[in-house]
Amino acid sequence: MAESLRDQLLKSGIVKQVRDEKRPNPPKGAASSKGSKPPHPKPHAAGKPQGTGQGEIDLAKAYAIRAQTEANERKRAEQAAAEEARLRRERKQKIQQLLTGKTLNKPDVDHVRHFEYGGKIRRVHVDAEQLAAINAGELGVVQQQGRYLLVTRELAEQVRTIDPQQLALLVEPGSASGLGEDGVPDDLMW
Repeated sequence: MAESLRDQLLKSGIVKQVRDEKRPNPPKGAASSKGSKPPHPKPHAAGKPQGTGQGEIDLAKAYAIRAQTEANERKRAEQAAAEEARLRRERKQKIQQLLTGKTLNKPDVDHVRHFEYGGKIRRVHVDAEQLAAINAGELGVVQQQGRYLLVTRELAEQVRTIDPQQLALLVEPGSASGLGEDGVPDDLMW
């Protein structure tokens, strides 16, 4: 009663029938008459499942290697992203420390200087003296935490060395004071 499924299948002849279907051509040297015994199967190595060929084992190994490679690639990508985020945070912190107490923005001003940054037209509020200094290249604008801060040229150059993407506006001196013939800043395209 406690016979295994394999033993039951062997007794019923189904296993032999399946093996015969897998091998349509009998191997060379094997007797083809009905009365002869089928050749003895080779003993299988311990740990290998019966009925699996070398191709199936190689396929399983290939899938395992592929899964391991993909996992390693994901891990490397995550580590690279984490490292990039850490470096970005460090750059922002350096810029924040550099700018602390050194910005020149004033609360009550009557002029607006427009400039292009990040594909959009931005603006910084300045007085007449600061507007002339920006257009002459003596002052620059740095983007920090969503705000546009007015700083000296030296400070703007330091920010450029730390993270060039944070420098929003710095007119090069000698470029016709940053204004076109019509009085519109050169860095704007109307």
